[in-house]
Amino acid sequence: MNIDQTFENHAAVIDLAGRLLLATIFIISGYEQLHDFAGTQGFMVSKGIPGVLLYVVIALELLGGVAIVVGWKVRPVAFLLAGYSLLAAILFHTNFADEQQFYSFLKNLAMAGGFLFLVANGAGSISLDARGK
Repeated sequence: MNIDQTFENHAAVIDLAGRLLLATIFIISGYEQLHDFAGTQGFMVSKGIPGVLLYVVIALELLGGVAIVVGWKVRPVAFLLAGYSLLAAILFHTNFADEQQFYSFLKNLAMAGGFLFLVANGAGSISLDARGK
């Protein structure tokens, strides 16, 4: 058996693992923002972002992250999270003189790329999306 065949035989589990790994940062971030609402809102306002948008951010991160993990409406949710990742990179991580900000910018670009793969390929067979087919 060659390596390509091995990956094809395990594609469903690999899809699930990829979705879980990609969504974890959003679920944790949404949870942390919920528990430090005032601090996060203050940070957003300091960057010129209306604080009321934090409600949308938390909902997108928590609910979107869970939707990606369970494989529900993966293509549209992944599209939203890709856009959110790009927007967050541009709004919060463009101080390239700060090495940490530069790497956070690149991390957000990489996450957007992962979500675009989900947009193109869907959730895989271990997902709620696959159950409806």
